[in-house]
Amino acid sequence: MADGSVVTRFDPYAARAQFPILSRSVNGKPLVYLDSAASAQKPRAVIDAMVRTMEGGYANVHRGLHTLSNEATEAFETARETVARFLNAPAASNIVWTRGGTEAINLVAAGLGQSIEPGDEIIVSQMEHHSNIVPWHLLRERRGAVLKWIPVLDDGSLDMAAYAELLGPRTKIVAVTHMSNVLGTINPVAEITRLAHSFGARVLVDGCQGAVHGDADVQAIGCDFYALTGHKLYGPTGIGALFGTTEALDALPPYQGGGEMIETVEMDRVTYAKPPHRFEAGTPPILEAIGLGAAIDWLAQYDKAAITTHERAVYDHARARLDGMNRLRVIGETEGKGAILTFTVEGAHAHDIAQVMDRYGVAVRAGLHCAEPLAKRFGLTSSARASFALYNTTEDADAFVDALIKAREFFA
Repeated sequence: MADGSVVTRFDPYAARAQFPILSRSVNGKPLVYLDSAASAQKPRAVIDAMVRTMEGGYANVHRGLHTLSNEATEAFETARETVARFLNAPAASNIVWTRGGTEAINLVAAGLGQSIEPGDEIIVSQMEHHSNIVPWHLLRERRGAVLKWIPVLDDGSLDMAAYAELLGPRTKIVAVTHMSNVLGTINPVAEITRLAHSFGARVLVDGCQGAVHGDADVQAIGCDFYALTGHKLYGPTGIGALFGTTEALDALPPYQGGGEMIETVEMDRVTYAKPPHRFEAGTPPILEAIGLGAAIDWLAQYDKAAITTHERAVYDHARARLDGMNRLRVIGETEGKGAILTFTVEGAHAHDIAQVMDRYGVAVRAGLHCAEPLAKRFGLTSSARASFALYNTTEDADAFVDALIKAREFFA
């Protein structure tokens, strides 16, 4: 709320009304947007904050001295403080702006990779998004690192007993997702971190989904790094953030070179700024950072537990209607999972299912979901995914199931 109070009873219809795009139609049907795990829609508060800055308060940040630059700098750094509060980071200096979660992970991999020696081990899980796989493969190719994989059980949960066995004296990095973008599984990241730290390994948590739907308290988790992206958090694209502990960020070398990230530049030497600015070369995503700050401020008016309860209720409504449906396979049903429903229909390609559902205004995603090792683990070449957000309703769930039934019948 405007006065900073929190609404503990969540009204999805009032929240939904704040998203202009959700009032449109697709193929003559009301839009049912169930692709928020790929990218969430934007509330009016975010749109207005970015337009307001462009129209009346835009300039480049830091060292400008003139009024517009000072105003933009204040808004930009206030957004950094907003992200720090959202993650319960000790200070705003623990937050590095990035172009998204992918760059945040690559920043860490590039920095830690400089100390990786042949045979050093990096542990990831089978459920990781490619953004939390490929950067570590680069260290395998370039530095001789060994990738080890935490198995995923049939219900979609991590095999924590196997994880404990993977840890050893050569483990340098553990990189795991907080919440799977395919399964909806919410991983025990605090326990994963505790075990990794007992072997002296750094821990990076991919929070691109977890920051939206889970409890992203970095101090409670205890991780060294936590990455998030703005566009899944009801903010704009082109912006993300990396949390790092003060000790972990201080130990990282610069990621890119240019303006802002330096302290002094001379003909024969260069010295670097302290974090977070050491990792923010060049003109940053000013408007996007302000937009992300507005998204988090907007989200903060609601009780997060109430949102989670609502999202799960919408998921449960859809799942109950699908129970017993012939030729349908649901992937990942571990207890306590987030509101993501990934499925296949026997005899129909997921792309075809998604296209037929689109005829009824229902937007779902189809493919490998940037998680190819996980798809292979479950024997899939493709799957469809409905991901529920705070603006979805039981009416959306019903429209989803009705469209899926029509699509299944079309390919019968």
